[in-house]
Amino acid sequence: MSNDTDRTGTDGVDWDARAAAFDDEPDHGLRDPSVRAAWDGRLRTWLPGRAGDVLDLGCGTGSLSLLAAEQGHRVTGVDRSPAMVALAREKLAGRDAVFLVGDAAAPPVGEQRYDAVLVRHVLWTLPEPGGALRHWRGLLRPGGRLVLVEGVWGTVSPVGVPADLLTALLAPLAGRVRVERLSQEAALWGREVDDERYAVVAVPD
Repeated sequence: MSNDTDRTGTDGVDWDARAAAFDDEPDHGLRDPSVRAAWDGRLRTWLPGRAGDVLDLGCGTGSLSLLAAEQGHRVTGVDRSPAMVALAREKLAGRDAVFLVGDAAAPPVGEQRYDAVLVRHVLWTLPEPGGALRHWRGLLRPGGRLVLVEGVWGTVSPVGVPADLLTALLAPLAGRVRVERLSQEAALWGREVDDERYAVVAVPD
């Protein structure tokens, strides 16, 4: 998520400074059992049905990584914030998971390939989302999938990536693209929301 070149991201947020309180948000820490269960259920429909390798980009404190690991997946998490990565390592201690400090747009994973690339609320912060999507597609094994959770937040000065823009960016990259609207799923957010929130599961040809 961040950096000073490392701590402050392209969205101007110092994610290291926010790490300690990051999990206080219901959909970040997943401390409420109903919120946790809602995300667990969604991930089960988005990620491969059999155990595989999942790359969680902009992983933050590792809450989604933990759910994926509990579902049997081997997880690699990447975040630009060393403080976030430290918390994720602590949260998944003893699990089949590794966490790296690095740029979500160009993660430091070498030649490793994955069955799923999972990215939540990161694409909107990147200066070249189309380029990031192309790079992420290249990290997939044959039959792999991109799982992208995004939205548009705010009314006065909204920020984010509308679903129609994301599907347009994915059109040349993926043969099958499924959009799931999430705004009405209050259990995912721990409250009612009225902005645009959605997930896209994209499977390249």
